[in-house]
Amino acid sequence: MSSTARLLITAGLVLVGAGLLLPWLSRLPLGHLPGDLLLERSNLRFYFPIATCALVSVVASLLFWFLRR
Repeated sequence: MSSTARLLITAGLVLVGAGLLLPWLSRLPLGHLPGDLLLERSNLRFYFPIATCALVSVVASLLFWFLRR
């Protein structure tokens, strides 16, 4: 099996696992961390989760690093 096929299968399994864990993952404070931007005006609400994106990126990088070893 090629490495591309393994990567796609692994990514699919991770997505299925995340979907199954979604009810429990929604209880985590992701999206409401210090460092997430929320700008509110009278007719505009802009939300950008910078800290959450950084945390998810670090966790995903560590996960892929462990999977390659």
